[in-house]
Amino acid sequence: MAGPVERLRELGITLPAVAAPAGVYVPARRAGSLVFTAGQLPLVDGALPATGKVGAEVGPEEARDLARLCALNALAAIEDLVGLEAVSAVVKVVGFVASAPGFTGQPGVLNGASELLGSVFDDAGRHARSAVGVAELPLGSPVEVELVVELR
Repeated sequence: MAGPVERLRELGITLPAVAAPAGVYVPARRAGSLVFTAGQLPLVDGALPATGKVGAEVGPEEARDLARLCALNALAAIEDLVGLEAVSAVVKVVGFVASAPGFTGQPGVLNGASELLGSVFDDAGRHARSAVGVAELPLGSPVEVELVVELR
């Protein structure tokens, strides 16, 4: 199988620039053989393409696309820190969905991130996951995703 950088190229995907932290933290941090990303918003050129609650102002399909953007931003942070070729496996994905009352489709929203990781890393992209509905996210973002990856 092709490496993750080649796979991204085959998929026609260019990683974005690493998003500037919105607080006092780093985008990604290595601890031994693991890299933990900070929660990544679906920023595009420093701006959110949508704001609001999923199930109200933002539909589930749009939120799924936004979760994919979050994962791309997380991959950019990993690439910047250690390089994607150093990743042997995606271990865990944690996703937060700003949810309207009664919205229970958080797992479907997070599939946007999970499917991207599977496309980029194949079987090494299979991971444990949490999909959590929350009242609010930073900047009014509908979704936020963080990753834990294992290094070779």
